[in-house]
Amino acid sequence: MDVRNLPWIGAGLTVVDAADPSLVGRQGLVVDETRHTIHLLEGERALTLGKAGLSFSIDGFTTVIDGSLMRQRPEDRTNRNYPKV
Repeated sequence: MDVRNLPWIGAGLTVVDAADPSLVGRQGLVVDETRHTIHLLEGERALTLGKAGLSFSIDGFTTVIDGSLMRQRPEDRTNRNYPKV
């Protein structure tokens, strides 16, 4: 199954590329996801990242996900058909 169709809450996320260079390399546990944002727990610190400016990977998968293409509700994203990467 494609990582883009799986639920991400509880998974580890690593920022691979971002519009803000200070975010590259940040990683944490996904605690919530909305249409436009991903909420991470990085150690004891909570971060809210906008999907539009990010490229990220989910732990255990080699696929790099372009956040600007994932701007839909999580429940809609899990049922959507995406083109092969």
